[in-house]
Amino acid sequence: MDDEETELRNPFPSPPSHYQRYTTHNLKLLDLLRQRAGEDADLSTLNQYEVLSDQTDVPEWPLAQLEKPRVDWILEEGHYTVFGDTWFVKEKIPSLEELGGHQLYPQDPSVDRRPALRSILRSMLVTYSKLLDAILAPPPTNSSQIEAEWKQHLEWINILAQNIMAAANDLRPVQARGNLELMMRRQLELRREETKAIHTKCDALEAQLAELRISAQTLVSATPAATTSKRAGGHMSSKVEPPDVSGMSTDAVLRWAEEVA
Repeated sequence: MDDEETELRNPFPSPPSHYQRYTTHNLKLLDLLRQRAGEDADLSTLNQYEVLSDQTDVPEWPLAQLEKPRVDWILEEGHYTVFGDTWFVKEKIPSLEELGGHQLYPQDPSVDRRPALRSILRSMLVTYSKLLDAILAPPPTNSSQIEAEWKQHLEWINILAQNIMAAANDLRPVQARGNLELMMRRQLELRREETKAIHTKCDALEAQLAELRISAQTLVSATPAATTSKRAGGHMSSKVEPPDVSGMSTDAVLRWAEEVA
């Protein structure tokens, strides 16, 4: 029995040994037993040898063990056991009282627990001081039947520490929710800062593009005057027609300005 319990608690346990009983023959015997006994009958109280007297290879162990688990019982109890571990139907953090401990703070999470936790902390400090005094006291004689005082203080400190740890574990969801809220706020602030920096950069680029457009328009307007002066001086030059800047992109205007220059 101890070996089977150890096997069930292994990280990767083998299937329970009774899985070998789920043979086709045994399952047929179970169906036949249920038909003859009736749907509402308790199979565990029946004598399966008498009911199945006309059948062969009736096992010595009760066929009722092959019945499926009662889901209604699991829902009523609120937990079930798999490979030696107990699992709750609805996931929850069990309280210290449910785990068999001595709970010193309120069970209801809506009640303010801070006064109880302060009392537990003060009690722990006082008990620790008494523990030091008990350790420094002379040891009892061999004939004394009284339990050592330091043991009592140590047990009480253990109970107080369990209460503080259990109360802290109950606050884990609240702490996780608070950390998630802070992370989301920080991400929102970073996105706002990045968006502001992008807008600032776009404004600077638009200002530079506006300056380039103005420079290109000034260069275009100065080109006809230079052509007229060259003709007046007797030099022949081809007339350069200014392009329509309004319909051109910035890159096209810059290329045209470089060619004219």
